[in-house]
Amino acid sequence: MQKHITIPYEFHALSELSAADRQLIDQAIAATRNSYSPYSHFRVGAAALLADGTVFIGANQENAAFPSGLCAERTALFAAQAQHPEQPVVALAIAAGNANSLTSKPISPCGACRQVMTELEDRYHNEMRVMLYGTDGVYTFRSAHDLLPLSFIGDDMK
Repeated sequence: MQKHITIPYEFHALSELSAADRQLIDQAIAATRNSYSPYSHFRVGAAALLADGTVFIGANQENAAFPSGLCAERTALFAAQAQHPEQPVVALAIAAGNANSLTSKPISPCGACRQVMTELEDRYHNEMRVMLYGTDGVYTFRSAHDLLPLSFIGDDMK
């Protein structure tokens, strides 16, 4: 029997988003400047919005001893959880670019970041809206689980 997984998302021009969403995306774009990416030259920034309105930014950090670096999404999420463990993340914006410009197509998080994002949703029983920015537009997902539909979570080990 063949089955299909459908992943709902929205695509909008940046100007169509709310002021709050544009501000979170602007923070992710600004965070790309904090990237340490001397090997790939691919800068990624993320901005995590907590339920209380606090925002944490993160940027990818590379290291010559691969895979010692860390993605922008996890630097933002881990910083938020280390400093405000009582607060769920309600939205995450991600932007990326090379040495010359931001990407035109939105980029998506790697598998490890998707795993962390889905576990945070499960930990707090709260969906995390995810916005992926590109200069051509923004993909918006209602939940991190939409990016990892067959996720492996703590309940799977019971």
